[in-house]
Parts: sequence; structure tokens; C-alpha cells
Amino acid sequence: MAAPDESNGSTTVHKWFFETRYWLRDLILSVLLAFIVIVFLYQPVQVEGTSMMPHLENHERIFINKFMYRFRPIARGDVVVFRYPLDPSKSYIKRVIGLPGDVVSIRDGHVMVNGKVLSEPYVAASYFDDQSYAPVKVEPNHYFVLGDHRSSSSDSRVWGTVDRQAIYGKAVLVYWPLDQWGWVR
Repeated sequence: MAAPDESNGSTTVHKWFFETRYWLRDLILSVLLAFIVIVFLYQPVQVEGTSMMPHLENHERIFINKFMYRFRPIARGDVVVFRYPLDPSKSYIKRVIGLPGDVVSIRDGHVMVNGKVLSEPYVAASYFDDQSYAPVKVEPNHYFVLGDHRSSSSDSRVWGTVDRQAIYGKAVLVYWPLDQWGWVR
């Protein structure tokens, strides 16, 4: 009579070891890739306050693109995240209204850029304020920013323009709560 074949059990263990090793390798690579994307490309942040309503609500969570402005300039209408000029330990989120060299003024709540009324479909009628502000010339490497909820926003009208070096990302995607999921407009 022949001896029983024990290689079948060791083959199973050997196969399990290699499958586990490949699975673990894939898991480590996935975690590493996610870490690189979050640290260098996209960053999750929480919106605090009501200054960007109705498009961004208090406590919504969004992703910002931290890499985009290395390849393209900041544009009028972009929603940017930056270090607050009066306290760089805080971050603010606002919409870019004035670019370097622009002259921005506000007449009875209507924003004027270089003497022309700026079309602002993102500002709800109930969120306009009717204040007027003297013209401001945006200095080089600075941006004039406003919140979309003008009557409750602390922005360039109060503390001046934002230095380009303080801007570290563009808001791109609301991911929480799920019923608000979508691109930032």
C-alpha cells in the first residue's frame, strides 16, 4: 500500500501564503496611494459658517484641490480656501471676485469690476446686501474675495485682499452629507 500524499496540505498553505501576501501588498499600495492623493492633491475640509450659502452650507465636508494652481492661474469665480489674513492659523473659503490689477467697487450691493457690473448668478437675491464700498485696486499677487452670502460674510470688504501665497486650494466637491454630494459651482 502506498503512503498518503501530504503535499496537498502544504500546497494549500503555500497557496494561502502567496494569496495573502499579494492581498496585503495591494492593500498597502492602496493605502499609500490614498495617502499621497489626500496629502498632496486633494484635502478634505469642513465648511464652517454660512458665508458661502446657498452653495456651501455650514458643516458640509468638501474636497479641495491643492495641486491645480501649480498648473493654471486662479480665475474669477473660483471658490478658494486660504489662510485668513488676520490669523493664519484659521482657514477661510470664499469666491474670487477681483484678480491682480482689477479695480473692484460695490454700489448698492452690485459688484463692479473695472467699471462693469459683475454677473453673479451664484448669489441668491435674498443674500445680497445693499451696501456700497469704495473702489479697491487689487495689488499684484493678491485677490479680492467675497462670500456668496454677502449679508453674513467677513471678506475682502472688511480685511482687504488675500495674498496668493495664502491660497492653498480650490473647492471642488461636496462629499458630505450625501444628499448634497456634487461639484462646487
